[in-house]
Amino acid sequence: MASDKKIRIHNKSNKPDNIVLKEHEIVSKCEDIQRQLPKFLRGFFAYLTGNVLPMTRLAYLNDIKFFCNYLIEETDLTDAEDISDIKLSDFNKIKAIDINIFIDYCRKYTVEKEHEIVVYENSNKTLARKKSSISVMFKQLYRDELVERNITDGFDPIRVPKASEREIKALQDDEVMKMLDAVSTGIHLTPKERQYWEKTKKRDKAILILFLTYGLRLFELQQLNVSSFNFKRGEFKIYRKRDKEAIMPLNESVTIAVSDYLETERADDDSLDEVHKDALFLSLQGKRMTERQIRELVKKYSSIGLSTSRKAGYSPHKLRATAATSLIGRGNSIFDVQALLDHEQVTTTQLYASHKMNVKRDLVKDMEWELERKGRK
Repeated sequence: MASDKKIRIHNKSNKPDNIVLKEHEIVSKCEDIQRQLPKFLRGFFAYLTGNVLPMTRLAYLNDIKFFCNYLIEETDLTDAEDISDIKLSDFNKIKAIDINIFIDYCRKYTVEKEHEIVVYENSNKTLARKKSSISVMFKQLYRDELVERNITDGFDPIRVPKASEREIKALQDDEVMKMLDAVSTGIHLTPKERQYWEKTKKRDKAILILFLTYGLRLFELQQLNVSSFNFKRGEFKIYRKRDKEAIMPLNESVTIAVSDYLETERADDDSLDEVHKDALFLSLQGKRMTERQIRELVKKYSSIGLSTSRKAGYSPHKLRATAATSLIGRGNSIFDVQALLDHEQVTTTQLYASHKMNVKRDLVKDMEWELERKGRK
């Protein structure tokens, strides 16, 4: 099988090999799902390839695969036993009400496994994406004249709060300092956590400082290489969405944190497999850290800053929000912060401008009322 073959990168582009490999992995997953789906969806596959980002394309295809499985297992709309055998005539029988029932099913459903029953519950945001996936597919089928009716107008709306309606979750300055104190000294870590911390504290500190300084996305930080950094010029390169490159200036705290990790803690290249030699952040196994490992690291240290349980710690995306609110709170231009964080619309950055750290606390602080105390004459 092709999946068993070793992948060799023949890279003539300006992108580092790990970025090319990451993109290849996502595209390969998309193609694998496409091979499992009915062939009459080829026009839909072509539309996704040319119009949406690879990760969004993968999410849409997973949604469609789930929908096809639902048709087989939960409805009488098809006689197919495998999703690839679903017929176009089966899709022509589907009505808007069937999609609405499917979306309602997705709110909460169970999957019985060998030794357990797993309960899945989705948020309105996830339901909205599933509805979008189905809508795009049916609109494409209608445009290609493969289905007789455009049923998407009959889909029930899903109420998803606008970004401006959501409470912005970000660490406050004192919480950031508590988190950085924990990664620097090991305070508030459990005995088991301290064992790992002794081996990774400089790596962990560099990761947190990069997130807090630049508001990097998780995949942007995870794909950083040693060769991404040019300390002589005081800059480093990141690869963003839509194949964009960005040169970021190094400040003193980031330079110190990353240099200290590289010089005193990171494993020597001689001990690493070729594919991981240029990876900036390595696991204890000498491999490029995964997004999941970085996410768990951030959750652990942010939970200390928040004085909460490990489970309630923040995600890397909330450190991105922390960077945004901190930068704006220090008087920086919204447009400069927009450029740094790579927001497509300045309205996204404005959400953080309207969120003043400690604003509620500061408002009520000056609204104390003189109350009658017990024993007061």
